[in-house]
Amino acid sequence: MGRSKMSKLDRLNAVLGADQQLDSLEGLANLPVTRKDELLEAQRDNPPFGGHRPNRLSHIFQSPGPIYEPGLATEDFWRFGRFAKEVGLSETDVVLNTFAYHFTPAGAMFEAAARANGAVVVPTGPGSSRQQVEVAAATGVTAYVGTPDFLQIILDRAAESNTPLPLIKFAFVSAGPLFPAMRQAYEDRGILCRQCYGTADVGLIAYETAACTNGMVIDEDVIVEIVSPGTGTPVPHGEIGEVVVTVLNPDHPMIRFSVGDLSAFATDEDPSGETRARIVGWRGRADQATKVKGMFIRPEQVSKLVADCADVSRARVEVTGSGMSEQIEVMLECSGEGSQDYSAIVQDILKLRSKITTVEVGSLPRDGILVSDLREVP
Repeated sequence: MGRSKMSKLDRLNAVLGADQQLDSLEGLANLPVTRKDELLEAQRDNPPFGGHRPNRLSHIFQSPGPIYEPGLATEDFWRFGRFAKEVGLSETDVVLNTFAYHFTPAGAMFEAAARANGAVVVPTGPGSSRQQVEVAAATGVTAYVGTPDFLQIILDRAAESNTPLPLIKFAFVSAGPLFPAMRQAYEDRGILCRQCYGTADVGLIAYETAACTNGMVIDEDVIVEIVSPGTGTPVPHGEIGEVVVTVLNPDHPMIRFSVGDLSAFATDEDPSGETRARIVGWRGRADQATKVKGMFIRPEQVSKLVADCADVSRARVEVTGSGMSEQIEVMLECSGEGSQDYSAIVQDILKLRSKITTVEVGSLPRDGILVSDLREVP
């Protein structure tokens, strides 16, 4: 968990290879983005990892898709230990790890995080809440690991069975929404609850600290970009876009991998005084491909509209109606008078008949949505 003395640019160039050296981190935007469908295809053609065998391979996991992910025989390979340490986990703690240990790597990720901090782990997985209470009480559990809501189920079961769990002081949560009321309910019981954001493909991306809950601090071993969905083009700082992650691990680097989520860089000052780069929480899925009349409309097509239409700075496609009455409206932010006829370009790119509306610059939402499916559900 030690901090590297090399700059992120030097570490990036070390994993890129001699033929792809960059002069600045901004140069990453010129490299292609890899998305999960491409990773799936590569793994089907050359299993299990698409032709690359990581150094020091120790485990092979399978996530839905299926996508295969490696585990490496290095301490805290997925880097979640940094999150646990900054919240306060130490060698005096006993961790109830309720994430799954089979097929997917979630259980192993947090097992490694706890062990990196010297803590003892009780590997329960997502089992019966009654048994969770029994084990937690018998082993003196002081920290919980799992989804945000499962801890409340365990605590409720403990109350029903008159088996208090007063020693639990930390909750390290992920893979589900942590609502403010839920966090406060835990803290009212003396449990410091903090969340992190990561995936099986790239490991830890960002995390809350003991003091900072206004956004999540970006892990120092990754580079996070926020790009226009379906493209590799960075959006203005603070705007919502697709999360693209580069992992600076020489044993298993990932270069510009899209995790498929929407988020944004935090732009406000944090009350705790945290100065490291932060992202806001999850803001939706980046894969907005929508099938209309037998054909897909994809975010990258909308981005191409912007590139090919003169005076257009932003575009959004909305699909409404249902059945035979489905309608497609293409809204274009135009810096000119909006008198140009864009219909031929729209027809060429979307291959579908569409209503075209020009709007003033700044009037479309900055929510990362390029294709909005507003059709009525039968």
